[in-house]
Amino acid sequence: MRYFGNHPMGVQNLLEALPGGIALIDDHGIIGDLNQRLADMTGYPLEELVGRDIQILVPPLQRDQHFMTRHGCAGDLSTPQILHDPNLAILCRDGSQLPVDFAFSRLSVDTQSWIVVEIRDNTTQRAAEEARIMAEGHVIEIEAAAAAALAQSEQRFRLAFEGNMAPMVFSDQDGLFLTVNDAFCRMSGRTQEELLGRDSKHFTYPEDIGVTEDVYRRIKSGEMDQDRYGKRFLHKNGRIVVAEVSICSARDESGAALYFISSVRDITEERALAAQLSYQALHDPLTGLANRALFDDRLDQARARVAREGKLGAVLLLDLDDFKGVNDAYGHLVGDQLLVTLANRFEQVTRSTDTLCRFGGDEFLYLAEGLASPAEAELIAERLLETLTEPFSFDQVRLEQRASVGIVVWDGESADNVELVQNADAAMYEAKRQGHGHVVTFTPDIGHEVVSRFALIKELRHALTCGELSMHYQPIIDLTTTRVVGFEALMRWQHPQRGWVPPDVFIPLAEQSDLILELGSFALGEAMAAASSWGASDAQADAPYVTVNLSARQFHDPGLVPMIEAELGRSGLEPDRLILEVTEGVALVDIVETMNVMEQLNRLKVGVALDDFGTGYSSLSYLAALNPRIIKIDQSFVRPKHDRERSDMLLEAIVTLGNKLNMTVLAEGIETSAQLERLHSLDCDLGQGFLWSPAVPAEETANMLGRLLDD
Repeated sequence: MRYFGNHPMGVQNLLEALPGGIALIDDHGIIGDLNQRLADMTGYPLEELVGRDIQILVPPLQRDQHFMTRHGCAGDLSTPQILHDPNLAILCRDGSQLPVDFAFSRLSVDTQSWIVVEIRDNTTQRAAEEARIMAEGHVIEIEAAAAAALAQSEQRFRLAFEGNMAPMVFSDQDGLFLTVNDAFCRMSGRTQEELLGRDSKHFTYPEDIGVTEDVYRRIKSGEMDQDRYGKRFLHKNGRIVVAEVSICSARDESGAALYFISSVRDITEERALAAQLSYQALHDPLTGLANRALFDDRLDQARARVAREGKLGAVLLLDLDDFKGVNDAYGHLVGDQLLVTLANRFEQVTRSTDTLCRFGGDEFLYLAEGLASPAEAELIAERLLETLTEPFSFDQVRLEQRASVGIVVWDGESADNVELVQNADAAMYEAKRQGHGHVVTFTPDIGHEVVSRFALIKELRHALTCGELSMHYQPIIDLTTTRVVGFEALMRWQHPQRGWVPPDVFIPLAEQSDLILELGSFALGEAMAAASSWGASDAQADAPYVTVNLSARQFHDPGLVPMIEAELGRSGLEPDRLILEVTEGVALVDIVETMNVMEQLNRLKVGVALDDFGTGYSSLSYLAALNPRIIKIDQSFVRPKHDRERSDMLLEAIVTLGNKLNMTVLAEGIETSAQLERLHSLDCDLGQGFLWSPAVPAEETANMLGRLLDD
């Protein structure tokens, strides 16, 4: 029978409140009572240990000298003691030994003397620091006063708890500290003298004042016997300590709370780590902006508010124009610096009610709430684009950046999050199609076009593998002899249902993905194979060459030159009979990288033609540096629609410039004899156009070789 099973002073509550294993032993070594923690540590049922000799828990080899033998227990314990011998252990029910430390002292209850033993599992400390001697603890006397009406039950307990590593507090009914241990003093940064007789309000974080007091009130009212809650304390140095407090009470025979026992756990670092992990899970690591997960959550909340309160919301998708060119030209470090600076600029114009998110790569999502009209969303887009007007500078690199923005405006009956972002993406691609720096708001027509475009891209990928794509060849004519000197290779798509799909429809679609690289590889392979079959005729010494257009993606692709070398070897085509066409815009987007590619092509003896000359970024210094074999005059100068006199003057200037620089000049789009005569009079070298022939299948090119193609 447990000695304290019905004791009015709540000794059992006290035993269960302490964090270690606790046993009450009489002077003969008999266990009078223990807490559940000690039973759990040893593996014995609690009732099986009560009334047994303590030596049941002592390993056989230690019984002769163990401090808990009968004679040892009868000694003078007026001074509390802690034993932390490295050989101390208790014998568990299954025969295993558990390394422990002991703290024990004398306690008198109702004129009977007991020894209070605290047993602490020391497995971790023993394994980590076998040579370490734990600091000497001590047991302090604890007095708990009952109310005057219960004077006959007043007692004082002396209990070993000072050496406990967990911060602990005994407080009275008013929350005033009766005693605290050293661990609590360290946690709060205060001495016992500064704490005893006071409550925790004076070092509680202001917003948390009242939390503990409310728990006291509910325990005293009988709503609960114990509780666990979180609270913030202020360390004496001002640092905030986040704590988890476990509290219970000792009650008299009527059930009234006599005093409170609190065990405190410092979880500051644990909470900080949790907060850091939570932040990382919801924010982009590079820019610190919200990531897609947080954006989706905010969008869910915004849609609920719009449905509840009315007004409009909008999602804006902003995509940088040619960000890949920045990474390719200056490296990813500069690209990352650009993204971080962009994020900072965008944040400066972001409304406090809105959310800015890095969607991925060079794309940003913006969530706008509480809009009165779609026009407000367009104003937000313009503000975002205005932040790009000032150039960016990083380590002597100066960049001018532009972007395209797609907008979708929605109300309380809008589609789900995924569809909203997809619609914003569709509007953004329409903005890019219109040119750099545009803003487009989504409409159902755009949605239909996106579906159609997606289907066409899928069909184009299929066409590449099933033989629907082919190369046609338009003759290039020597304007003096009217003989064919070369062919421009042009891709054609014969769709089984749609018929002929124009290149200006499917090529831009391919450029939006890596499919353009596959098409480019196909075009080079087919064109070189065809050109290798064109021999020199009796009328001309040299076999005709072939020109192949390269997209920006393909020209700056690191695999371009190795692929050309491989195709030249496979086809047997002489390198000087291959000419690659690039536009001025492609060549000058990164002049350093362009010069590197040109140098490698010159090494192979492969020529370069500068296409659409005069329509974009014409620069005489760059023209001299690039030194292309051919410059192609855009057809807008050959057959101008407006300001014919000015165009004619520019045409003459371009031809003269090419001749002066010893470059071959080729005019495109010649359709009439008058245009031919004008170009001939200017000493233009070459020409192509419908005046002679459109692009024809490869098998028809043989009929043109060696012939004079008269108008």
